Amino acid sequence: MSASTTIEKRPFGSLGSRTRGDKVIWTAVVLLAVVSLLVVYSSTGLLAYKMYKGNTEVYLFKQFAFIMVGVMIIYFAHMVNYTIYSKVAKILFLLSIPLLFYTLFFGVKLNEGSRWIRLPIINMTFQTSDLAKLALFMYLSRLLSKKQDVIKDFRTGFLPVITPVAIICVLIAPANLSTALLIGATSLMLLFIGRVSAKHLLLTIAIAAIPLVLLVAAAAIRHKTNGGETVKPKTEGASRLSVRVDTWISRVETFVYGTKEATSDKNYQTNQAKIAIAKGGILGLGPGNSQQRNFLPHPYSDFIYAIIIEEYGLVGGAFIVIIYLIFLLRSIRIFRRCPFAFGAFLALGLSFTLVIQALANMAVNVNLFPVTGVTLPLVSMGGSSFLFTCLAIGIILSVARNADQSEGNDKKEEAIA
Repeated sequence: MSASTTIEKRPFGSLGSRTRGDKVIWTAVVLLAVVSLLVVYSSTGLLAYKMYKGNTEVYLFKQFAFIMVGVMIIYFAHMVNYTIYSKVAKILFLLSIPLLFYTLFFGVKLNEGSRWIRLPIINMTFQTSDLAKLALFMYLSRLLSKKQDVIKDFRTGFLPVITPVAIICVLIAPANLSTALLIGATSLMLLFIGRVSAKHLLLTIAIAAIPLVLLVAAAAIRHKTNGGETVKPKTEGASRLSVRVDTWISRVETFVYGTKEATSDKNYQTNQAKIAIAKGGILGLGPGNSQQRNFLPHPYSDFIYAIIIEEYGLVGGAFIVIIYLIFLLRSIRIFRRCPFAFGAFLALGLSFTLVIQALANMAVNVNLFPVTGVTLPLVSMGGSSFLFTCLAIGIILSVARNADQSEGNDKKEEAIA
């Protein structure tokens, strides 16, 4: 009897007895969930007071509900034999393509970017790039596991695995360039580990770098043309794509050159984040004592890491970084222990995308990267991104659970022999 069959036929017991997988990852999830509750409650107090007439606990209860739903998703996803995800990977990938097309042209427009579609009945916005990202890494892991014998060949090995990456990134980039870049970088890392030829990867990087170089060059030219003054992106009478390109150029220009006015709208977010970090110092102002939450845009999502440092200091900020790195190391351990290529690539790809997203968010908060709309996984206030993150973690734990079961069966066979 195989390990996967053993897992499926084990009878259900209590929640605790049925919980398997890497216990360190489970612990990391709990710690990040606790941090999320504390910081979301602190950073949404004023917003809740204004929106709900003095009721400052509304977003706390909403976040708690998201965490409970997220834990259930993790639990049930980790109970599924991960080989099932291989069977549905292609279906989800093919489904994500028309959803991205629909979002690009007919999606909900927020901040000049069309990233969401509104689900009927429940009236909740849903970011299709989250589904596409998950589907891509599931499908990419499946392809890598099946093409190991021909992976060095350009036509039969490389093209089939790079094409899905290119499709998803091209469809996401017009509305969310930062997410497309993160997905592309994570995919290339996974392909490198999957034994794809280095020269093929370098060729891909060279091609992908062309539009990025043009973007930086456009920012430099515009900055020089305007005499060192940054210009607000034009939105009236322009198409969505032209507005987004103008926004990209503006963000690169602001990041590279800054602005002469300290109170400029372009520098406002990064300046307020810097103030929050400076106020935090080594040990922070203490839980709930953030002052910049009243001035910093999106302190509960994009800039939640700055609030963490303000309230818990550099010690708290370092603690968050360590949790994500431990999560990555444990996922690498799962990759090395998993007896099957699909599970190994799946666990590593999903962990890479979560940790790289976390590092990108923190880099933006400390002004090491241009401003993006990337959230901090499992910490930023709940939404569709939060739930898809929980699903990805559940899949990683499913791989870990199967690997543990396989090792247990091997040890039993050795003992009998």
